[in-house]
Amino acid sequence: MSEYRVDLRSDTVTKPSAVMRRAMAEAEVGDDWYGDDPTVNRLQERAAEVTGMEGAVFVPTGTMANQIGLRLHWSGNGHLVAAGEGAHVASTEVMTSAVLSGISYRSGRTPHGWMTAEVARELLAPDAYYDVEVVDLLAVENTAGSVGGTVLPADEMRAIRKVAQEAGVPIHLDGARIFNAAAAAGADVSEWAREVDTMMFCVSKGLGAPIGSLLCGPAELMREARRLKILYGGAWRQAGVVAAAGLVALEEGPGRLHEDHERARRLAEGLAETFPGSVDLARVETNMVFVDTSVMGLEPLEAIARMQGEGVGCTTAPRGARMVTHVDISDEDVETALAAWKSVAAR
Repeated sequence: MSEYRVDLRSDTVTKPSAVMRRAMAEAEVGDDWYGDDPTVNRLQERAAEVTGMEGAVFVPTGTMANQIGLRLHWSGNGHLVAAGEGAHVASTEVMTSAVLSGISYRSGRTPHGWMTAEVARELLAPDAYYDVEVVDLLAVENTAGSVGGTVLPADEMRAIRKVAQEAGVPIHLDGARIFNAAAAAGADVSEWAREVDTMMFCVSKGLGAPIGSLLCGPAELMREARRLKILYGGAWRQAGVVAAAGLVALEEGPGRLHEDHERARRLAEGLAETFPGSVDLARVETNMVFVDTSVMGLEPLEAIARMQGEGVGCTTAPRGARMVTHVDISDEDVETALAAWKSVAAR
């Protein structure tokens, strides 16, 4: 039983819906190691169809999907992957990249949190002075989680692609919340997918499934991705049980993401009104709200602990706390969270 009345720590904390549970209980299964789990195969086919890619591989976590995607393009020790300095792959996953593949990063500051063509050009510039550094891959992220879920515009993605092509470097998209980006932009996921060589997305975040991510790309690369999945320990057996929930998530999840965004906006506006300067409303584009707790005279961990005492779950963010709306958060929950912040600040 959760200790939180309202759990805003992440969109990964959601519970499977009744429809998902029924699909999981009735799932047709095989052995995914052998590639004969029919439900997994249907999910992979559906993911490829939705993104416009040739194939897809279903793995347990977003980190595994990213790490396989990066490894597909990286030629060996001593070469680099270019990414924004706050990108998930170059921050949270940086040690994973080193341990699994020996990957190091060339990172650059991205003012909006997401990659730009200008930053990409700087990162992909040849090492003219020493002629030592070689970049094999450009990694981009959408939405940009480190700055509050901002959206990399499709036009900017197209400009980035041109820069990468000029440099002869492929692109991997960390699209853990790409469906949130598409919902916020009023566009199709393929608007970004067609500009990259490989991409991943999570069904376990905004889409509401209990577990799983999909790596998508060309058929030949996906064959190698399946091999790496096995080497990385991701060859789960009767995975159709969880793939069934992923199919439901892909069918039902994208159409309701705007509700999460609207609730995040209401939460952000309520905080900004009560505690001016605590929230940058310009960065509340999807389902995340970053709160600067110094405005309330509180250190981030103290504020999070006090919110926990009020029964509301938050996590840390730069200079404060992070809240993420999702399928299990209602309008009433937003009001409960706002009341909790007022109580915490008053104390």
